[in-house]
Amino acid sequence: MTTKPEMTASEIASAVAGRKMSALDATEAALARIKQHDTILNAFTDITADRARAKARAIDADIAAGKTVGPLAGVPFAVKNLFDVAGLATRAGSKINRDRAPASRDATLIERMEAAGAVLVGALNMGEYAYDFTGENVHDGPSRNPHDTTRMSGGSSGGSGSAVGGALVPIALGSDTNGSIRVPSSFCGIFGLKPTYGRLSRARSFPFVASLDHLGPFARSATDLALAYDAMQGSDADDAACTTRGLEPTTPLLANPVSDLRIAIAGGYFQTNLFPEAVEAVGRVAKALGATRVVDVPEAARARAAAYVITTTEGASLHLDRLRKRPNDFDPAVRDRLIAGAMVPAPLVDRAQKFRRWYRAQLAEMFKSVDVLLAPATPCTAPKLGQVNFNLDGVELPVRANIGIHTQPISFIGLPVVAVPVPLEPLPIGVQIIAAPWREDIALRVAYALEKMGVVAVPSPRGF
Repeated sequence: MTTKPEMTASEIASAVAGRKMSALDATEAALARIKQHDTILNAFTDITADRARAKARAIDADIAAGKTVGPLAGVPFAVKNLFDVAGLATRAGSKINRDRAPASRDATLIERMEAAGAVLVGALNMGEYAYDFTGENVHDGPSRNPHDTTRMSGGSSGGSGSAVGGALVPIALGSDTNGSIRVPSSFCGIFGLKPTYGRLSRARSFPFVASLDHLGPFARSATDLALAYDAMQGSDADDAACTTRGLEPTTPLLANPVSDLRIAIAGGYFQTNLFPEAVEAVGRVAKALGATRVVDVPEAARARAAAYVITTTEGASLHLDRLRKRPNDFDPAVRDRLIAGAMVPAPLVDRAQKFRRWYRAQLAEMFKSVDVLLAPATPCTAPKLGQVNFNLDGVELPVRANIGIHTQPISFIGLPVVAVPVPLEPLPIGVQIIAAPWREDIALRVAYALEKMGVVAVPSPRGF
């Protein structure tokens, strides 16, 4: 059996476990696609070919010996380059971090993916220090949209979105502080999961804003998203924020009906600052699910503003020494925002944190009567690379700062979200499936149901 570029992870794992394909063949096919297409997409910054081949051969040897292999056996995957990869310096999209010593151990989530049989093939491009929504990097160049390479992949996990949307790998890992999984998912037309804050370990990954950072997977199907998520679950003493909850597998629940779920459309704030394509995408998803109830999320605009305050001040604190010692080695746009964050008065930060507690309590109350909220993932489809401004509700606004206008109020309190791709023409766009804390299973069930209905789907890459 030969590998096809758009085979899902579950199809690859089934073929490898059933001896219809070797793990080495699946790995070589991915490496060949990367070699052929990444000169255009610019998704990868590092290729771990030798390591990947060694892992694949080990999996094939286990299968030949009759040993049980994991649910992701032979599945190639890649990670945003803020994950520690043994033997590589963890660059986090920056010039400065390239001077770091190579990591001595993989990030916890890489270890768990490989324990499930997945094969790491490389590290991926990203916005500098994850402070980005565009996928543009001044040091490594922009990662490009697989459906139109003149357009943004989204950020900051741009290489992850580009690699999965371009069918270079079926699964990638990224991070989401204010929308950095959901934005690339939307622009690149793929599935992405931002889990509940604290659900997946962040150990041995380079931070941005510790109180907002999440790690999670991208995939080309809802099933693959659930498989990767389930493989990475579990407590981890190396991340103080990681939950001690037991494993809560979602894959066995995917096919459960969604007819009993109370699904509402996020109103008010979430129905403003939208291009027609975003309105269309939410409308299609809501119609398919029979959702007509509209619920206003209280003070969502203030939540976004408070998220900005916390992001810029915590980010500035993390990078203060680097800003003092090597200011000219930063992306100027990132440097200037971090410097501004260092000058925010402490009382504003205190007020933002107090508001955060109030806002969390308000949404906890809302989720007593709602199981799922539907909201746009981005206000528009992917803008052109280098585009500086766009027009939202008659106001000219900066693209870089406002792509995440609908994602920030959600990650602000750590809610789980699956971004699902609506395959509009000429470009796809995402919708957020938002659930209560720890209910990733519900968001994934809805994503799976929408995929089975044909309402959401990953389009074939057509930009290269």
